Formats: sequence, C-alpha cells, structure tokens
Amino acid sequence: MERVRNVRELPKAHLHLHFTGSMRPTTLLELADKYGVRLPEALTGAEPPKLRATDERGWFRFQRLYDAARSCLREPEDIQRLVREAAEEDLRDGSGWLEIQVDPTSYAPRLGGLIPALEIILDAVESASRETGLGMRLLVAANRMKHPLDARTLARLAVRYADRGIVGFGLSNDERRGMARDFDRAFSIARDGGLLAAPHGGELTGPASVRDCLDDLHAARIGHGVRAAEDPRLLKRLADRGVTCEVCPASNVALGVYEKPEDVPLRTLFDAGVPMALGADDPLLFGSRLAAQYEIARQHHDFSDAELAELARQSVRGSAAPVDVQEKLLSGIEQWLSG
Repeated sequence: MERVRNVRELPKAHLHLHFTGSMRPTTLLELADKYGVRLPEALTGAEPPKLRATDERGWFRFQRLYDAARSCLREPEDIQRLVREAAEEDLRDGSGWLEIQVDPTSYAPRLGGLIPALEIILDAVESASRETGLGMRLLVAANRMKHPLDARTLARLAVRYADRGIVGFGLSNDERRGMARDFDRAFSIARDGGLLAAPHGGELTGPASVRDCLDDLHAARIGHGVRAAEDPRLLKRLADRGVTCEVCPASNVALGVYEKPEDVPLRTLFDAGVPMALGADDPLLFGSRLAAQYEIARQHHDFSDAELAELARQSVRGSAAPVDVQEKLLSGIEQWLSG
C-alpha cells in the first residue's frame, strides 16, 4: 500500500488568491466590529456562505458579499494584517511562493487614492514576506465590468511599480460581461512592461473564453481555465504552449460551476498535459485554503502522491518566482516524495 504523505508538507506555489478573499473569517468579524459594519448574515456564521454564481443574480450576490468584506479594510494596518495573515496561512499549507491578486481601485477611496492604495498594498506584501520568510509578489487585476480605459490605467501603473514586486496583470470578475478583446491594449501595455498576462477565463463560460484569453490577450496563465476540458483541441493547445491553468476546485463547486468535487475535470486536464496550479481563490467565502485543494485531487480524483508532487512542480514552474526560489521548492518537492 502506498504511503500517504501530508500535503501540508508538500512545497508548492500559490498563484490564485484574491486579496479580500484571503481574509480569515475571524479577522473579518473583528474588523467589522472595529468599524461598526453590519455584515450580511452569510458572512457571520460558522459555515461558509451558500453560493451559486452560474446565473447573474447569483454572481451579484457573491459580489455583494465580497464588497461587504472589503468595506472592512479601511486603514493601512488592516491591509498589513490581511497580507501577513494570508502569508501565515499559506506557510501552514506548505506554500513557498504566493502571488496575491488585487484590483487597487477597489481600495483607493478609503486609502487616499489609487497610487497610495497600491503603495500601501506593496508595502504590506514586502513586510509580510520579510517577516514570515514566504516569497510574495503582487498581481494587479483589472475589472472586466469597468471600462477598458480603466484597465489601461492600471496596466501602466502596474508596469511603473514592477520593480516593487508586481509580476503580473490579470482580468477578473464576471467573464460573461466584457469581451476579452476589449482589454487587449491594456494587456499589451503590461506585457511590453515585462508583466505576465494572467486573465480569468473558462470558469463561468465555456472553452471560447479560454481561446479568447489566448488569442486576444496572449495569456501565459489562465485564471481557472477548467472549461477547456470540454474541447480536446483546446486542451492540446494549452499543453503544447505550456499555459498554466490556475485551477480552484473548491471554488468551482461552491459557485456551481460543477456540482461535486469529483466533477471538476482535474484528471482530464492533467492527463492532457495541461500544466495546473491549484489555488484557493477566495477562502473567506469558500471555506478552504491551499492544502485542501490538493486533498480534493487526492480524495476525489485518486491522485497519487507522485501525481500530487507533479501538480506542485507545475505550480512552481508556472510562477514568476526567481530561479533560485523555484530550484529550492522543486528540491523540496523531491524530498517530500522520497522522504
């Protein structure tokens, strides 16, 4: 019988974690009390909220909960706390590298404007990385519900602060709204500035969304991408190009993309040779963090420890981590597997 190793001890990279969604539920309750914010009941219970976002009404409810949580982040020390605790949670789950994703425009009104907000976030990332020892960088994401000109502004700002720890540029929110090609100029600015292109696609809509990210935005990574499993030719294209899909199994089930954990096409993607980086997406709303995603692969898709190690390798290789950090993590994966 094969030995079952502890997935929390498996070194890995975490490439799909949203900023507010990384918050601990206890921290949210404390901040809400601090600022006198009355949270929706769905955010105050012991269990994660019941969500289903496959229709626009459900997605709107999901966004309302996210906005309510974000309204509790009002001071620089709140940002510092959130990032430090996200780092601590990642370290507990075996992460050696975290790329946390944020749209700074959402925090600008309470933090003195767009540039001050981004600088506060970058300071928090730098401090948390230094204090915890976790390698951390930032991925700036535009909102596809907003005008593409806003995305261009964000792309220019992200490039301007690339030397402060920004490694990528993304595109998030409801992919049923706003065509990928409308944001092609923003992504061109980001790529020309040396940033990795990592838009969301293939979550709420089908394979065409993934193709659009490849064709129009020249994506090097895809946020989610699971619906590519419905198109064998697209799977081959992703595999041949080595485009990493940031797959978030618990999120997919919580939002109703798939009914059950075993329905998430992890095995289909893996067997097709598509690189994957498992991610927690929004633990605050979905109730599970990074190591739990590897447990889903093990328990519901029969991934062996050798296959889990390969998933961890793929997460590291798909990251923007420096070569020495990647080599250290890859060595640690081999030790986990052999030791």
